[in-house]
Formats: sequence, C-alpha cells, structure tokens
Amino acid sequence: MNAMRPQCLENKTEVSEFVLQGFHVLPELKPYIFIFFFAIYIITVVWNMLIVAIVSVEDNLQSPMYYFLGNLSFLEIWYMTTTVPTILSSLVREGCTVTRAACVTQFYFLVLLAATECLLLAVMAYDRYLAICLPLHYSLSMDQFHRIQLVAISWVIGCIFASVTNCLVSTLEFPDHNEINHFFCDFKPFVKTACSDTFVAEVTTFAFSFTVSSVPLLLIIVSYFRIIWAIMRISSSTGRNKAFSTCSSHLAVVIMYFGALIFLYVVPSNGQTIELNKVLSLLYTVATPLFNPIIYTLRNKDIRKALTNYLRKRLPIKRV
Repeated sequence: MNAMRPQCLENKTEVSEFVLQGFHVLPELKPYIFIFFFAIYIITVVWNMLIVAIVSVEDNLQSPMYYFLGNLSFLEIWYMTTTVPTILSSLVREGCTVTRAACVTQFYFLVLLAATECLLLAVMAYDRYLAICLPLHYSLSMDQFHRIQLVAISWVIGCIFASVTNCLVSTLEFPDHNEINHFFCDFKPFVKTACSDTFVAEVTTFAFSFTVSSVPLLLIIVSYFRIIWAIMRISSSTGRNKAFSTCSSHLAVVIMYFGALIFLYVVPSNGQTIELNKVLSLLYTVATPLFNPIIYTLRNKDIRKALTNYLRKRLPIKRV
C-alpha cells in the first residue's frame, strides 16, 4: 500500500506546515474565480443566517420541522466558513501555506460537520415520517425535549467520529516538504502525502464513513417508502400535493449531499482523478450549503412569507 508513498527521512523532523496547491487554472482567471467563490460565501452565509433568525423568532415557524431546518442552516454556515476562506487564500497566493495544526483542525471540523449533517438529514426524514404516517403521535414524539435530544445526539456522534479519525490522522508522518494537491485539508489528498503506514487510518475512516453515511441513508429511504405509501392513500389531491411539497425539498438535498459524499468517501478511489475528487469536494462543501436555503425557501411558502415579514420589520423600507 505504501510502495508509492513519499519516503520519510531517517532524521525525522516535525512537519510544521503544508502547501495547498489549490486550483490549477490560468493566473488571469483567478481573480474571477475569487470573486465567484467570495460571492457564494457571502450569499450562503447571509441566507442561512436569515433562516436561523426567522426560525428562532417567527411564531408560525415553531414546529419541529423548522427547528431541524434552523439547525441544518446553522451547520451549513460553519461548513462554508471551514472551507471557503482556505479556497480564497489559495486563489490569492500561489500555493497556500497552512500549519499542520491548522490543517488537522480543519480536517476535524470537516469530518464533524459531514457526519452531523448526515444524521440531521436522517432526523428530518424521521420527523416527516411521524408527521405524515403517525400524525396522532407526532406532537408527543416530537416535543421540545425530544427534538433537542435528537439534534444533540447528532452532534455528539459527529464529535466522536471526528475525534477518532483525527487522532489516527494526527499520528501519520509526513516528509519535510509536503504539498497537498487540493484546496483544503481533505482526507484522501491529505493521507496520500503521508510517508508512514496509513492502513489503519484508511480502513477506520472507510468503516466510519460507510456507517455514518449508509445507516442514515437507509433510515431516510425506509422513511420515504413509508411516507410515499401513506401519501398515495390520501384521497384528496390537495392533501397529496401538500404532503409531497413538504418532503420534496428535503429529498432533493438528500440526493445531492449523500450522492457526493458516498462517491467521494465510500466508493473505492480506483479510477477517481484528483480533479474529480476536487469537484466532488466542492459539491458537498460549497454547493450543498448554497442550495439548501434556496431549495427550502423556493419550495416552502411559510418560509417565504416569514422571510418577507422578517425583512419588512427590520429593513427601513418606506412604502409609497
């Protein structure tokens, strides 16, 4: 496994920094790419912050579904803040240099946020299952205590997964001059540069990635089979359309997020180029946080109405 890895020097020195190679594009294109990612970052953070705010203060958005959506938006803010500043820095400088501590810390938060989002999406599917299939038990099963408990469990499991993975990665040895062919400290490009045995780290990370992605995905699939079966039994077309509309936004996010995550971390990497790896990383770290609030806002009239009322109250707009 390590035949093609860089060789460690006999007189080992502690590696203090890594060089992120970032995007391999023409220099004249970098300012435009910088503006593009900077705009995406501002739009995503502001939009998700607005969702967190309206879910917290608007009376008609106090149901469990919107509570989970607010937590998901809060997570997406940190997702973007963990990755995009490093991407912007790699565009400004040729070969962005990061310390080993900063790289390991970034990797920790990426794993934490990825695992937690998988679990939160499963919790949201379970919430929709209870609301549609077991409406009489919904208020009892999703009271304030239970919804806080489900969110807390998601974050705790994410922390455990990130801590174990990070401990394994932190023990790896690297050559003195180390370059990572990526725009942030992701697992595969980070481990590829190691000169020590990575078997335990790779196998453990694969097992954890498979578990934390496949188990929530299985729960989501089972929930939606039950939901679709229950919706098809609704006699009113209006009732069916309303039930479908509450689930379609979540299902779209699930397909986009889990598709990229599973292909990147669970499917064997044979045949995956470095550039494809970068594109998939952008899909789940940048595209998903951007499209989540857009999808939920466009598909949900309650959020659109609450967002309009929230902005009208706080922005000094004079009506003519």
